[in-house]
Amino acid sequence: MIGSRTPAVDISRRICPACRHRERGYITPMADSSPDLKAFLIATPFFGGLSDASLDLLVSMLVERRFEAGATVVAEGEQGRSMFVVHSGQLVVSKRLDSGRIMRMSALEPGDFFGEMTLIEMQNRSATVVAENPTVLYELTARDLYKCYKADIHAYVMVMQNINRELCRRLRRADSRIAELQKLHADQ
Repeated sequence: MIGSRTPAVDISRRICPACRHRERGYITPMADSSPDLKAFLIATPFFGGLSDASLDLLVSMLVERRFEAGATVVAEGEQGRSMFVVHSGQLVVSKRLDSGRIMRMSALEPGDFFGEMTLIEMQNRSATVVAENPTVLYELTARDLYKCYKADIHAYVMVMQNINRELCRRLRRADSRIAELQKLHADQ
């Protein structure tokens, strides 16, 4: 693994059949919920407002995934059944336009999360996300989120509220960008 003396083992074919295209991604089940990890997660928008017990439950469901620079984490159009929280590294989110051109949409950094739309609407990935440098992510699957729903409904509701808040923030930013583009177009 990156930054580790133990050799990396790619076990994605055994754990996540939908992740087979990600041959450079390495998976490590979460072994503990260290205070540093918990402090990092609770500071992210996704885990905000959770009790210690609820956070422990969700941390136990996370899988650490490591990607080398240039690795595709998710690809636009592929089936998605998980979301990711960025622990370290930077990633680029892009979309393919009708013209075939690739448009950079945004950048992700530690504390950001992505892939949550597939947990809500169960649709294919809406964008491609590529690691710009060595990256560590925490993955939460739809199946594990459902387990959270069954085990701790309060935690589940809080997570869904956090996802909805972030989607609203993103929608507001998109509205502002659209308005700016409309103004630019009108001024020409």
